[in-house]
Amino acid sequence: MIATTTKIHNFSAGPGILPIDVLKQASEACINFDNMGLSLLEISHRSKNYVAVMDEARQLVKDLFEVGNDYEVLYLGGGASTQFAMVPYNLLTENGFAAYVNTGVWASKAIKEAKILGNVKVIASSEDKKFTYVPKGYEIPADADYFHCTSNNTIFGTQMKAFPKCPVPLVCDMSSDLFSRKVNAKDFSLIYAGAQKNMGPAGSTMILVKKDILGKNGRKMLSMLDYNAHIKGESMYNTPPVFPVYVSMLTLRWLKQNGGVEWIEKINQTKADTLYNEIDRNSCFVGTVAKEDRSFMNVCFLPTKPEYEAEFDKLAKTYNLSGIKGHRDVGGYRASLYNALPLESVNALVEAMKEFEKKFA
Repeated sequence: MIATTTKIHNFSAGPGILPIDVLKQASEACINFDNMGLSLLEISHRSKNYVAVMDEARQLVKDLFEVGNDYEVLYLGGGASTQFAMVPYNLLTENGFAAYVNTGVWASKAIKEAKILGNVKVIASSEDKKFTYVPKGYEIPADADYFHCTSNNTIFGTQMKAFPKCPVPLVCDMSSDLFSRKVNAKDFSLIYAGAQKNMGPAGSTMILVKKDILGKNGRKMLSMLDYNAHIKGESMYNTPPVFPVYVSMLTLRWLKQNGGVEWIEKINQTKADTLYNEIDRNSCFVGTVAKEDRSFMNVCFLPTKPEYEAEFDKLAKTYNLSGIKGHRDVGGYRASLYNALPLESVNALVEAMKEFEKKFA
């Protein structure tokens, strides 16, 4: 076993950082789950011990979103990318259309999948400026089957600060800012998110769906793509991703026990303010997106001179900064400030930026 006492500051965009207490509990469960003398990885998902995990994991989502029994919670495989297809498959009618807003790579992929299944209208897009802002002031057609948006742009670093009043079912991909801030979940008919950015490990996708929007598309449904089939099966129509769901449960339990979404939102805002203030102050770095649309989950910035990048990469290693390289479509740097990332790590990045400016400005 390799042991280390070195503090690594993990800014990975996903899979992202998880609370250390959660990782410890999850690792123990891989050996001895629930004092059964068996690993979580080798017991039946139908056992009462694991059914209790699934039940708690689903209820925690409802508790944190503050919704009632008119909503159902699902944990499915396939990632958020499968939801790009499942949403239109379940909600888009043969003669109707869906309205989408395009704010980045993942929104573009959702639009592409939906177009395979039916009619789609892209009612607003920020592609004209390389997704460096969030469109505003658009009108959502009242005759659309549903409206789809992506709350946070992981790659380019923008975030919807408010959601439009919607005359049709509001569907949102919240993969990269789920439970990072308060939202009125009752305004949404469906929320989905891959767990691996802010909730758990890769392999599970959470879906919160209002039951009354389902069963209206007139389509003969394939069972594995039918939300109602998974609701009836209580997220176990087929074998669920047992370990990712368990770790997601532990993470949501950690969040709720520490004060819930209101508690973590304050911390996340402090982290984002700390880093953006340094980006705006520091002569060696510059932000990449419109200030009013800056994500407080994925902070993207560039060196003001191309030659700075190699030098800052070297300095970052001495500060044990991990996962800050920007996406290839943007370049530069991206610091992901997910819920489990401590302020201490943001302060380490800021100190590295200050030292860099002293040496090279």
